[in-house]
Amino acid sequence: QVQLVESGGGLVQPGGSLRLSCVAPGFTFRLYPMNWYRQAPGTERELVASIWSTGSRTNYADSVKGRFTISRDNAENTVYLQMNSLKPEDTGVYYCNTVVSGNGYWGQGTQVTVSS
Repeated sequence: QVQLVESGGGLVQPGGSLRLSCVAPGFTFRLYPMNWYRQAPGTERELVASIWSTGSRTNYADSVKGRFTISRDNAENTVYLQMNSLKPEDTGVYYCNTVVSGNGYWGQGTQVTVSS
């Protein structure tokens, strides 16, 4: 059973920072790429960032490039999303995701609200 548990969301002012964490017990974490998605109110989920299993390569949505950093600690079965220079349009529920044997797995999400 793949389990993903996000934490670290909250309310911040524009220009502020947050670090999200996703702990993934229950499977061989180090073998799989990991993703962060977000879903703003009234929108579909969008892919924000991805990281390869070794952490040697990352990809970002254009909207967050240069502001967000994805990283992982395979020894701790954890993936992080460092979010800097936050904007109101970054508001949404952020989800950790992976695909194992063709099946997508999701955490329950953590709310990020960027507002003055």
